[in-house]
Parts: sequence; C-alpha cells; structure tokens
Amino acid sequence: MLQVTPDYYKEFRCVGGSCGHNCCIGWEIDIDADTAAYYADAEAVAAAAHGAFACRLRQHIDFSAEPPHFILGAGERCPFLNAANLCDIYTQLGEEHLCTICAEHPRFHNELPGRVESGLGLCCEEAVRLILGRRAPVAAEYAGDPECEDDIITLRDEVIALLQDRSRPVLQRLQNVLQHCGAALPQKTAGEWAVFLRTLEHLEDAWQHSLVLLEQPLSQAQLAAFDAHMADRQHEYEQFAVYLVWRHFANAPDEQETAVRAAFAALGCTLLYRMGAALFARDGAFTFAQQTELARQFSAELEYCEENLYAIWDELYTG
Repeated sequence: MLQVTPDYYKEFRCVGGSCGHNCCIGWEIDIDADTAAYYADAEAVAAAAHGAFACRLRQHIDFSAEPPHFILGAGERCPFLNAANLCDIYTQLGEEHLCTICAEHPRFHNELPGRVESGLGLCCEEAVRLILGRRAPVAAEYAGDPECEDDIITLRDEVIALLQDRSRPVLQRLQNVLQHCGAALPQKTAGEWAVFLRTLEHLEDAWQHSLVLLEQPLSQAQLAAFDAHMADRQHEYEQFAVYLVWRHFANAPDEQETAVRAAFAALGCTLLYRMGAALFARDGAFTFAQQTELARQFSAELEYCEENLYAIWDELYTG
C-alpha cells in the first residue's frame, strides 16, 4: 500500500499543556472498539496502573453509546485531562493505550484505492503554525511506488501546481484553479457568506465574532493597502489552499464533485483573505498569529463538523 504524506508531516510535535486550544476540551471524544474493550477490562487496567484508575475509567466512559465516548466534565473537559492540561490515561497506562483519535489527532488519513494519503488537520493550532509558516512549496513524500493512473489524483496534483505558481498573486491562482476544474463560486458578497455561515452549527463564540469581519465594507484602497502589507506573506494563503485541496480533493467520487472541492478551497482562502483585510483596515496591522487563529477557527468550525462541511458543499454545488 502506497503511503503519501506532505513533506512537513513528520515535523509535527504536540505542545501538550501549553496549547491554547486544547483538543481535550469541547470535543466529544469517541473511543474505538479495541480500546474501549481494554478500558472495560478492570483486571487489565489494574495490572497496568491500579484498581482505582480502572474504576475511574468505567465511571467516566459511556460504554452504552455507539461508539463509546468519554463523558465530558465541567467546562466540557475530558475527565482525564488533569489540572496541568495533560492526559492521565497517557501517564497511567502509556501512549499505547490511548484511543485511536487521541493517539492520531490532528493527523488524518484518506484511504484511497492502492494508497493512503495522510496529513495534519488545521483545527490544531500547532499544525496551523507549522503549515502556514512554511515558505517553501509543499511537496509530497512517498513510501512506495508513486506512479498513479487515477484521473482525480492527477487533477488534484495539477490544481496544487496551479496554487504553487508564484509568478501570480494568490487570488489569481484561485481563479485559475476554478477555471481548470470547471468551477465557480456563487455570486455572494462576503457579508452574504457571513449570513449563510451563521446558519450552521458553531463550536466557539470566537468564530461568530470573526464572521462579523466579513460584513465590514472595504474600499479598493483598503484592499490594495492590505495586499501591500501581505506581499511577503502570500505563502500563507497558498499553504492554506493547498491544505484544503490535499485533504478533500482526492476523496471526490467524480469530476463534478472535484469542482465543488476546488470551489471550497477557493472560498476558504477568499474568506481568510477578506477577514485579514478587515482586521488590517481596522487595526493597521495583521499578524501571523491572527492569521493562524482565523485558519484554525475555519477548520474547527467547518471541516471538523460533517454537517457544516456538507452544507457548504451543497451550497457550492447548487450555487
């Protein structure tokens, strides 16, 4: 089986307790069947840790749910996230006994015919910093024979090449991608997109505040000033768009759906650009930290909620 990853994949390191948006807070964490069976085995857990910890596991997991999941505590914290924001299961039982989601996050794996393509999800703030902070174009790394005759993967690689064409401004590259895929964005203003996005489920109030930025009117002079400010940071939008294409494009069942995924990448990048321009117009500054936070919010709110993701794709498909 061919394994394919972006060349930054192995550089990721979790920052643990110093993370500002801990992945063990606010998320209902599902437990895979094998790990749930181990957690339910009091004797096995007691042998690895102690009987009291085995009892604690049984008390704070809903084994009747499908799939089983941790029962969140106050502040929607995982019950095994301690006061130092570290995992008690990790310290008591070892990394090998983490459930699949906890062991893998923020990594994702797309299983395709004859190959598995992996990456890092942008809902993780450290992954965002790693990906958007890269100045060099991303390249794929292969473990196995990279030859592929799949038309969608070939198209995906052509799209990435267009996004990495640094002879053109990023917004022009996005238009070239849409044209190449026979796609187009619906005729909505930034403010109209904000109205639509508010109809979706939301995780954080911060995202609702960010959507307000889309409603701020901007003059051509303000947009030109923002372009000048970002002249040396075009790679941030390139990396964001390439990430969206890498994660979602190859799973498309047909070329009509690839057009929707191309439009999603263009939309995401355009919204990120528009929010940044609004912050720059308001504050006279727009930092890398602000950029990564906007990208993290976009990913957490829209990619990590299937209902939201499919709602956007439907809007792009019908729009």
